[in-house]
Amino acid sequence: MAGEIPPAQPPPAAPDPGRQPRPLLWRWRRNPLRRRTDRLQAWAALGILLAVLVAAPAAMFAVGDTAHRHYRGTAEHEAQTRDHRPAVLVHDAPRHPEPGSDEAKKTRYPVKVRFTGPDGRTRTGKTDVEPGLPADSTVLVWVDRAEKITGPPLTAQQIHSRTMGWALLAFLGVALTGLAAHGVTGLLLRRRNLAGWDAAWAATAPRWTRLP
Repeated sequence: MAGEIPPAQPPPAAPDPGRQPRPLLWRWRRNPLRRRTDRLQAWAALGILLAVLVAAPAAMFAVGDTAHRHYRGTAEHEAQTRDHRPAVLVHDAPRHPEPGSDEAKKTRYPVKVRFTGPDGRTRTGKTDVEPGLPADSTVLVWVDRAEKITGPPLTAQQIHSRTMGWALLAFLGVALTGLAAHGVTGLLLRRRNLAGWDAAWAATAPRWTRLP
């Protein structure tokens, strides 16, 4: 209807001062409410950050170098103590439910095989083979010095991936240690603040107390 007065709208809610974001680097700015512990926490955070920036790459390099030398030595030892031999399937390998599928091409089943050792004696063991292989099929297996079927020596790609894994763990370990140190420092300083406030209130409270 023309001339009708619209209903009154509530005034916009005033911003909550407790939810306003703190200015960037507020502990470094001069203000009358800044405490000594605020400066200590700011310097501690800066020190921890610089320590992590220096220690994390150093730990990553040191651990990665150690891991690389370890796995390279392991690969060399495995290459010297393992050899490839032909082995014969004792029985048929299980058939895959979906022959010819991509999954069947990647699937391997453990099957008992027999092979001949350097002394001419026949030994048996289990190895993973393709689905559907008939008995008496020949496959190649890796055998160690104990004449037991084992895996192939570590490849260069495996050495690289394991080295990078240990290096990444070292980096994350230093970073998490820095975060923990920052959290502990903040907790100790907050406890110190609370103790200071309790002491100040204990000194001020009698002035606010009225005797009956």
